[in-house]
Parts: sequence; C-alpha cells; structure tokens
Amino acid sequence: MQSLLTTQRQAFLDDGFPSAKTRIDRLDRVKDIHIRYKDKIVEALEADFGSRPRGQSLATDVASIIMEVKETRGKIRQWMKPQRRKTPLMLRLTGGRAELQFQPLGVVGNISPWNFPVELAFSPAIGALAAGNRVMLKPSEATPQCSALIEEMVSSAFDPAEMAVVTGGVEVAQAFSQLPFDHLVFTGGPEIARHVMRAASDNLVPLTLELGGKCPVVVGQSADVKTVADRVISTKTINSGQLCLTPDYIFLPEGKVEAFIEEARKVLASCYDSLVDNPDYTSVINERHWQRLKGYIDDLEERKVRVEVFNPAGESFDDPQKHKLPFIFPVEPDDEALIMQNEIFGPMLSIKTYRSLDKVVEFINDKPRPLALYYFGKDRQEIDALCQRTTSGGVTINDCAQHAACYDLPLAGVGNSGMGGYHGHHGFLQFSHSKAVYHQGLFSLGKFLRPPYTPRKIKIIDSMV
Repeated sequence: MQSLLTTQRQAFLDDGFPSAKTRIDRLDRVKDIHIRYKDKIVEALEADFGSRPRGQSLATDVASIIMEVKETRGKIRQWMKPQRRKTPLMLRLTGGRAELQFQPLGVVGNISPWNFPVELAFSPAIGALAAGNRVMLKPSEATPQCSALIEEMVSSAFDPAEMAVVTGGVEVAQAFSQLPFDHLVFTGGPEIARHVMRAASDNLVPLTLELGGKCPVVVGQSADVKTVADRVISTKTINSGQLCLTPDYIFLPEGKVEAFIEEARKVLASCYDSLVDNPDYTSVINERHWQRLKGYIDDLEERKVRVEVFNPAGESFDDPQKHKLPFIFPVEPDDEALIMQNEIFGPMLSIKTYRSLDKVVEFINDKPRPLALYYFGKDRQEIDALCQRTTSGGVTINDCAQHAACYDLPLAGVGNSGMGGYHGHHGFLQFSHSKAVYHQGLFSLGKFLRPPYTPRKIKIIDSMV
C-alpha cells in the first residue's frame, strides 16, 4: 500500500496541475464503468446482501453516481478559476492584487462502508478527481463481492497511478488508515472513526468523516399524518433502514400515534405482501447485524414496551441464513432501551410523543448530534426553532433525506455525526487547498515598516490605528 501511495504521489508531482480536460476525462471514465458494469453491480449487491432489490441498487449505486458525474463535470472549469479577493486600500493604491487559487491536495484515501458499497466508494472520489487528485479506495470487507467488483471496475479504466483499489480485512483497513495521505475520507460508525482519527493523527492527515447517528423526525401539529407516514416509511424502506440518513425515531404530537401507525401499515402493505422471500425487501447485511437487531427486539420485550409489527404474511424470521426481520414500531421506548441508545440501521422506527416542542428540542440536544433532522409541518416558528436551536449535519423539511439528493448542498456531519463534507462544489473545495496568492504592485510598503522608525514612518503607522 505504501508503494502504491508513493507511486500516486510521484505521478501527481510529475504531472503538475491537472487540466480541466484531464479531470473531466477521469470523471467520464467513472461514469462509463458504472454504465458498463451496471448489471454486475446489481448482482454483486444481491450476492453480498442475500436479497437487495434491483431497482434500489440501480438507483442508489449506479444512477446516483452517473448523475453526480454529469452535475460535476460541467462545473469544473468554473470551479478551477482563481477567485479575486478584496485587497486593503493601502495595497490597492500600490496596484496589489489578491486571489485564491485552488490546488489539488495530492492523494486522497477513501475507506467506504458496506451499506452502499459502490456509491460510497465513488461519490467522494468524484469530488477528489474533480479537484485534480489521485485516489486510493479501501472498500468494506463486509461486502466482498462488491469490493472485488470495484477493484475490477477501477483497474479496467484507470492506471494505478490515477486511481487504485486496496481490498482486504480489518488489518488491511487499519494499515490503510495509517498511510500518510493528503486527505482521508471515512464513512462508518463513531467508534471506528475514533480509531481512524488516531491512526491518521500520526501523520497529521486531515479527515472527512461521515458517521450517521440517530436521525430524528419531528411532526408538527400542522402536519398531515398520511403524508408524514408516506414519506417517512418510503425512506425507511430504502435498504431496510440500513442508511445513515434514515429516520431513527419519530416525535408525534400526543393523540396521533394510532393514526400514524395505521397509515404506516398502509404504506408498507402497498410495498410488500410478504417479506422473507420477497426480492423487493432488503436483507440485513449479515448474521452479526441480524443478531444485533434481534437483541434490540429482545430488550424491548424484556422492558414490556409496546411493539407494533408489520408481518403481512405471518412469516417466521428465525432463519439466520436469510437474515431478514419484520418492520417494527416500538411505541414510547424508554431512553435506556438499546434501540434508543444506538443507531438502529435496520427496519425499525421508534415512536415517541410530545406536548411541548421545547421538550423535543431539549431531548434532541441531550443526544449526540445527528447526521440529519426532519420536520413535517407548516409552522414557520417551529421550523426556525428546530433549525436554529438544534444542531445536525443537514435538515429536510416535509420529507426525509432529500437534502442529500441536492448536489449543490454538502453531505456533511457535525460533532458525533462527522466532520467535513462533499458533493458538488463542496467536494471540490474539501479536496482542494485554497491557496492565498498576492501579486505585488509597483512598489512595496515594506520599507515603511522597517527600521529606522523616523517621525514620518511613525506618522504613517499612526494613521493606520
């Protein structure tokens, strides 16, 4: 891995500042391999998950990348242009000029997760390539078929000095995080992120972390419960809730729980008539995570929490080989319940009620900062209160996760949900060094600031105070 990094860095230094044409060509190759390999991508995702809908895989791991490339490639020339900056009056009088130049960092590493293994390998790479960098990818060991395919895709279109893939288990990921990259991206959980930060700190490698968290939904009195259920459940069905932006728990005004559950069941019934062998219902990624989620259910039963279950065909979910679970809705779980302590990452949505929005804000602020917050309603004061008095990576009003579909908005966490961000221009800036450049005019003011400090110089300096 070190030799690969050395090769990429030397190639970067030898080639100098990549032209817009070179960057666009690299992005076009990212797009082309997704088109050429789209069927293999779907097959690899199906093999790794056990069950994953073709439509979802095409949308989230193929089309999303193609759309992001198209959005990015048309803006590169504009983004690359130096930006003029204001120059102090005294310097302007000498003819001085200040600007920002956007310089590629060098080699960007990306440790990507298993939930969207193709999309989250290439999405940060789009920003890195647009900024003129070389890229090394380390896909997740939890999705070995996808990791092998990503390696094949990249090697079919890129010289290893441009972009390369490193595969392997936890030990390889640990070694990867210790490399002296010019920037490192990690997507995953906060616990692993702490190890990545410690490893990166030895080389002072700057990081972008996308870490998820427990994303809340707040439903205002003015919201239509049917619309809320339709949009929240539609998001929860994506990857069976194995999505960093998925709603984790929902706050409903008192008296609206039953109406929400009824509407949620209708939405789910329109999607699934059965679950265990339904190809449109995504499996939990593996048996370990399946057991983890079953542990949440067992904990709820021990606590005697009311749990609403969506299981339309009355099926058994005991087969560890299929690692599927029904959709469940715990109602008013206590804060000590496992499902309220940890990010769920599964087909579960906790329901809580409230009387005062102030208490909701207090509850959210007592928890680690989430990657996203969602509000449903028409009350401008409530919208402002949640946006201004809570802190989250992003917010979507009257839907879920849609801010992440806007490429001109950053995908970014804050606090426990991450740092830095990418997508669109934000990705270009994240993977660039904004270099301050000053062009001196006809003469320099430096001679007025050096000894000896004559009365005339003191007068000039006094005039600045």
